[in-house]
Amino acid sequence: MSKNSVGVGPHPKPYPVGLEYDLDLLENGDKRNVLDKYRYWTVDAIKADLDKTRVSLHIAIENWQHDLNIGTIVRAANAYNVETVHIIGKRHWNRRGAMVTDRYMNIIHHKTVDKFADYIKSDKRQIIAIDIIPSAIPLSKTILPERAVLVFGSEGPGLSTEMQSIAEKTVKIEQFGSTRSVNVGVAAGIAMYVWVQQNVLKPPSGPAVRSAPDL
Repeated sequence: MSKNSVGVGPHPKPYPVGLEYDLDLLENGDKRNVLDKYRYWTVDAIKADLDKTRVSLHIAIENWQHDLNIGTIVRAANAYNVETVHIIGKRHWNRRGAMVTDRYMNIIHHKTVDKFADYIKSDKRQIIAIDIIPSAIPLSKTILPERAVLVFGSEGPGLSTEMQSIAEKTVKIEQFGSTRSVNVGVAAGIAMYVWVQQNVLKPPSGPAVRSAPDL
């Protein structure tokens, strides 16, 4: 393959043996954007392996406008290996920005905010809304709980009033430029990283919960 090619070419024979391997990928090459350890693995095998090490974070996205940023948020959720993604509203969402990473995620659809709230209550999680509204708490002054579900709205209108009303608190990302808000996909990546920093890498008070995974 040329230096500009994506992924790897056909696997040299003899092929490795194992249920995790995809014969078509072994024969024709694997051009997916996956870690080297997952080269030539089936989608199901990759997802099953990720399920063993998911972090406890959940994220939720309101899907009222088929926002392109939903895919970007899902891709970030895959990067941090969050446990579950919740899609609220329309069942069909814009997957373009996900770059097929949604295949490796646990995704649950909720038709309404009320149904989402019932599910989260039964799972004993805390709903943390991420939105830039006057009453929001700065992210730098917030401890994000371990069993949190971070909720994001559509680009522009932000979170619905129904979602804001059921959130335990609303958190905003401080900014210092002329724009009213950062892109929601960017905001989601920042918020998820702060949660990871506090709950997985090195909490602000106390020792690390667990060491970072080898990359």
